Amino acid sequence: MINFNVPPYIDTALDYIKECVANQKICGDGAYTKKCNEWIEKRTGTTKALLTTSCTHATELAAILSGVGPGDEVIMPSYTFVSTADAFVLRGAVPVFVDIRPDTMNIDEKKIEAAITPKTKGIVPVHYAGVACEMDTIMDIANRHNLWVIEDAAQGVMSTYKGKALGTFGNFGAFSFHETKNYSMGEGGALLIRDEKDIENAEIVREKGTNRSKFYRGQIDKYTWVDQGSSYLPSDMNAAYLYAQLEVADKINDARLKLWNRYYERLSVLKEAGKIELPTVPEGCVHNAHMFYIKAADLEERTAFIDFMKKNEILTVFHYIPLHTAPAGVRFGRFDGKDEYTTKESERLARLPLYYGLKEEQVDHICDKVCEFYK
Repeated sequence: MINFNVPPYIDTALDYIKECVANQKICGDGAYTKKCNEWIEKRTGTTKALLTTSCTHATELAAILSGVGPGDEVIMPSYTFVSTADAFVLRGAVPVFVDIRPDTMNIDEKKIEAAITPKTKGIVPVHYAGVACEMDTIMDIANRHNLWVIEDAAQGVMSTYKGKALGTFGNFGAFSFHETKNYSMGEGGALLIRDEKDIENAEIVREKGTNRSKFYRGQIDKYTWVDQGSSYLPSDMNAAYLYAQLEVADKINDARLKLWNRYYERLSVLKEAGKIELPTVPEGCVHNAHMFYIKAADLEERTAFIDFMKKNEILTVFHYIPLHTAPAGVRFGRFDGKDEYTTKESERLARLPLYYGLKEEQVDHICDKVCEFYK
C-alpha cells in the first residue's frame, strides 16, 4: 500500500527532544521554540515569528490582533479549510466567500473588490498548494480600501511570490506545521507579524493576556494580566521535532520538488491528450511542492478514479468541500457573486501521494496506474 501521506522525520529530532527533557524545559517558549522562530524570521524576512499550537490558532491570534468583531465582514475563498473561516466566526464576524480561479484554485483577485461593503474589515487570501495568490492586486485593493490582510499560508512554507516569502505580504501570515505539511511538529503553526507595532500585543495575547514575555526578557520585574488572550504556546518538545527538519529544509524541499516534477513529466501525456488537467504555477510564483493533484472530467469520474487507485493499493484523496455549502457556512457566512468555479473545480480535484521519503519508483508506479485508468 502506498500511503497518501507519511509525516516527515529527521533522526536528530529524538536527540533534541531528549535534550529538552534533560534540561527540564518542555513547556512553551523554550530553546527550540526560539530557534524555530529565529529560523522563520531569517528565512522569510518577517519582522517577527511566533510558534503556535496550530495554524488554526495562529489565524485566531491574527483575528484578535486585527480587532475584528461582531458584524464585521471578512472576504475569503470558500475553497479552503474550515479554520480559515472559524477564526473570524469565533469573533462574531461574517465570512464573505468569493469565487476561485480555476487555474490555481486560489481566490479570484478580480472578484474581491465587488464583495467589499461598509462592513468589510479585511481580506484572507489562501495560498492553495503552496502556489501564491495574486498578492500585488490583493494588497493594492487592501491599501485603497484601508483593509487589513491576513495570509493563510498554511501550505506555503518555502514558497515565494516575486521573490518574497508567502505570509509576509499582509499584516499577518499563518503557517501550518501539521503532520500533513512539508515540515511538521505533529500539531503546530506559526504567526508571522509584518509590523513591529503589533509584536507586543501578539506576545500578550499568545501568553494568556499577560505581559509574561517582557518579564522573561527582564523588561519588567513581575508580570500580570493586562488584556484578553489564550494559550497559544506549543511544547518545546514539538518545536525540537520541527527544528530537526528546518535544519535540512532545503534538502526536504528539493526532494519534494523532484517528485512533483516527476509527476508532471509522467502525466503530461494525459494532459496533452485532454484527459486530465495538471496544476498551474503562474509566472512569479515559486512553489514548495506541497501537493500534486490532477483534475478529472467531473465528480463521477473522480470517484471512479479514487476507487480504482484504492483497489490498486494507492491512497488518493479529494480535498475541501466548499465552505459556503456546509451547514455552518450557510449559517455564519454568505457567498458574494456567482459560484462559477468553486464547486465545479473542487469536485474534479484528486490529490496523489506526495511526501518526503516517497521514492521515484513509487511515483512511476502511481503514474502507471493513473495512465491505466485513463487508457
